[in-house]
Amino acid sequence: METHELVYMNRKTRETYGFNSLEEARGKMCYEVIQHSAAPCVLCNNPQLEEGEFKEWKYYNPILDKHLMLKDTVIEQDGKRYRVELALDVSDEEKQGSLLQSYENMEAFINEGLRITLQAPTPDQSLEIILEYLGKALSGERTYIFERNRFGNDDNTHEWVANGVKPEKDNLQNVPSEVCENWYRNFSENKNIIIGDLEEIREADPLQYENLKQQDISSLVVVPLYDEQKVIGFYGVDNPPVKSLDYTSNMLQIMGHFIVSTLRRRNLVRELEQMSYSDQLTKLGNRFAMERYVAEVPRGASFGVVYCDITGLKKVNDTLGHQAGDQLILRAAEVLREEFSDYGLFRIGGDELLALCAGIDEAELQQRVDNMKADMEQKDVVMAVGTVWQKDWNLGPDILLTESKSRMYEEKAAYYKHNGIDRRH
Repeated sequence: METHELVYMNRKTRETYGFNSLEEARGKMCYEVIQHSAAPCVLCNNPQLEEGEFKEWKYYNPILDKHLMLKDTVIEQDGKRYRVELALDVSDEEKQGSLLQSYENMEAFINEGLRITLQAPTPDQSLEIILEYLGKALSGERTYIFERNRFGNDDNTHEWVANGVKPEKDNLQNVPSEVCENWYRNFSENKNIIIGDLEEIREADPLQYENLKQQDISSLVVVPLYDEQKVIGFYGVDNPPVKSLDYTSNMLQIMGHFIVSTLRRRNLVRELEQMSYSDQLTKLGNRFAMERYVAEVPRGASFGVVYCDITGLKKVNDTLGHQAGDQLILRAAEVLREEFSDYGLFRIGGDELLALCAGIDEAELQQRVDNMKADMEQKDVVMAVGTVWQKDWNLGPDILLTESKSRMYEEKAAYYKHNGIDRRH
């Protein structure tokens, strides 16, 4: 709003003003394009606009020779304020009533969806609520979000299904990129995917046809999700009523900004949680993570503790430097991770690593410890190890940790004695 630069026009608006692509319009002054004016419009209502509210007015645009119903509001992102304007051509009086009613219904739909979604305490819950709301309001059988993963494939990360509909989320992880290749080609041109009859794509897109056929999909609407002009995935509705596909497409496109914003907040929360519960060097859990792991162990479960102390870390730090010491810690963490990655792993001190194993039996615990000790030689790591196992988890962690730490010190003392090392020096 401060610079009057255009950042987005939908396809209809671009065609109306003679642009072939969004790139041709982006960055131009709104008053130059929309009103063919050399200066900001005297009728501009920017000062009257507020977030969360629409300003409604009618205007005859002489450039287009059309009577327009305008709805204006403001959104803010990354410290910038953006004017959003939706324009309906109401020149045809016969269509005016139905167009306005449709828009009013759409506006009420969006406002209600945002209202109930923003009440959720976490971003993940917000996404669950908005998918359910969209699915029910658009009479779909399933709503979902897919995100591109680090392999360039697609993961179904969030899903809602109607009663009696089979969930598909678990079956749609790491979907090969070629399955949705045609979709992403359309997304790159700012196009949505609208399928009224699945048989329409049987010949043109056989891979996607088979993928959707297996899910009992006959119709769908899918729209891309953009973050900083890059497609990061898509979301959509399966089997909405065919007669309302265009309306469904409009709704999903409008709500896409909110979906992306919520995904950003979700990622930030996950990153902060990861930082607060992990050791920054080894990426093992810290003491907070250990307390959370212990709190979730069911009483009566078997429990094993492997308490490790990295031998010689201080000497390495003093003689070779802390970078070499960090490398020793990382090798020790990798030794522990290779044998106990399916249990809780933690770094609870500078040279102390810990594996907590809920539900493990005694023989398996001992076998894994033996394997770990053999692996230490190959990775040039020496650790004193104290191991404790209990059949029934009922004493709590303190006693087991104390006992395993005591056994670790016994093994460490035996190591120094065997090698003739005076620990005082």
